[in-house]
Amino acid sequence: MNNQYNVGSMFAGIGGICIGFKLAGAKIIWANEMDKYACITYRENFGDGYLVEGDIHSIDVKEIPDIDILTSGFPCQAFSIAGYRRGFNDERGNLFFETLRVIQGKRPRAFIIENVKNLVGHDGGKTFRIIKEALIQEGYNIKYQILNSMEFGNVPQNRERIYIVGFLNEEECDEFHFPKPIRLTNKVSDILDNKVKVDEKYYYTSSSKYYDELNETIIKEDTIYQLRRVYIRENKSNVCPTLTANMGTGGHNVPLVKDKYGIRKLTPKECLAFQGFPKEYKIPSNLSNGQLYKQIGNSVSVPVVNRIAKEMISAMNKSNKNNNYREA
Repeated sequence: MNNQYNVGSMFAGIGGICIGFKLAGAKIIWANEMDKYACITYRENFGDGYLVEGDIHSIDVKEIPDIDILTSGFPCQAFSIAGYRRGFNDERGNLFFETLRVIQGKRPRAFIIENVKNLVGHDGGKTFRIIKEALIQEGYNIKYQILNSMEFGNVPQNRERIYIVGFLNEEECDEFHFPKPIRLTNKVSDILDNKVKVDEKYYYTSSSKYYDELNETIIKEDTIYQLRRVYIRENKSNVCPTLTANMGTGGHNVPLVKDKYGIRKLTPKECLAFQGFPKEYKIPSNLSNGQLYKQIGNSVSVPVVNRIAKEMISAMNKSNKNNNYREA
């Protein structure tokens, strides 16, 4: 019989990683998030039983319950190509060391860390080397791989992320394997709500300074375009470009589509679908679209996390589980 492993989630956001592990059979018993709007969305879907709202710096590790698996999707902007790439010089980059603090204090049996692909090459590889050495020094055996949502999650979004998985037990690490690529069968057209007219607020009107250029450039109804600062780009790979936290804040990097009613932005519901969230996931009615876009762009591809979670749990189950499990 398989165990149900207890999971603690740092930088939980709107719960993308939590959903991935929950669908794999794990039990979420603790989560932390400091963004008050993301907390509203999280509670809408998970309740208010175990979410701790507040800055991780102020949380005493002793207040965190014992967990089998720690998840951490610490903010990635410090290492992102789209950001300033300041790394550990950025306060957000230093949040890795808060993850390390919790690992040191709770000694989870396993962990998973998710971040942008550029973390690997940041500062000539020095940043990633520091992270690896710190985790190994704590006694963990680690594996890592860059996975793209459209190749490993059957999600039509071009989203590359690095996943670092660690186990205290070397046998479990040996048993763990990252999931293999799968064929992309879900298409952009499967996700878009093009059969009915969405809310008027998503459509560009003649009052927009981009209106003429959009009408001239955006001609296909099964393709996603991006409005950049100075031009409009067609995504010719027939998938959604990487959803970002700033996609709802103005003209830069906004994913656009054409339907029979006009040219419009993706809706938050569609963005959730491009991240692989379950259809029953609830969107709070009291949040602005700007906040929702930010939350979704900051989240993860749920199916990719779910496949990794299943592999982690399988490795832990194979390692004689409760009675014979011991730290390496």
